[in-house]
Amino acid sequence: MPAVTRRHSKEEFARRGDALYDQLIRPTFEPIHNGQFAAIDIDSGDFEIDRSELAALDRLRERRPQAQPWLRKIGFRFAHKFGSLPAKART
Repeated sequence: MPAVTRRHSKEEFARRGDALYDQLIRPTFEPIHNGQFAAIDIDSGDFEIDRSELAALDRLRERRPQAQPWLRKIGFRFAHKFGSLPAKART
């Protein structure tokens, strides 16, 4: 499958992704599906939800090969957290 070229700036990509998450996912799927992943096409608003982020992305791309996917972990601010725990939390 050929790579999909990004059609929006990083800022516009994030703005659209967050807006669609707030509009489509949050009211219907939180808190029942917390911890699962939502892959949202920021152009069409189509989305897929799965426990596996790759499964959600794959199903979205099956339906929308040119999708511009925004990935969010339901019930969380981001799909993944980077960095380490504070020293106090590690002990």
